[in-house]
Amino acid sequence: MMETNSPFEQFEELRIDRISREFLAETAKWANFLSILGFVGLGLMVVVALFIMVIGASTSFGPFGGGVFVGIFYILIAGFYFVPINYLYKFSSNMKNALRTNNQASLTSSFEYIKSHYKFIGILTIVIMGIYILMILWMMFAAFGRSM
Repeated sequence: MMETNSPFEQFEELRIDRISREFLAETAKWANFLSILGFVGLGLMVVVALFIMVIGASTSFGPFGGGVFVGIFYILIAGFYFVPINYLYKFSSNMKNALRTNNQASLTSSFEYIKSHYKFIGILTIVIMGIYILMILWMMFAAFGRSM
């Protein structure tokens, strides 16, 4: 009787050759660079939000004041973007460690972080596209209602 391996068992036998190591090392460097830029951008976003909240508190739009509402919105957006940027940073640091020390646990962890990064970005993209579609439909119905 011939024994067959499932596709999942075949993955256990994958090896990372020299060229793949080089590609992964370069990917980790770029991911590190982009994550650091992301953290700097988040820091600037929070500083701008605080600046808007302080300066804008003197205006009085609605219950909060215009600047406070916009500042809180910026901080919320920065909080959402912290998650995927942090995943990207953890991917890069774990991948560099895995390649430097031949640590299988770090390699697996790095792939888990990059999966989480793309999963978060994918879900966020779907949500934003849904919001765009709802806004377009709302504008179409509003325009249609005015023309009658």
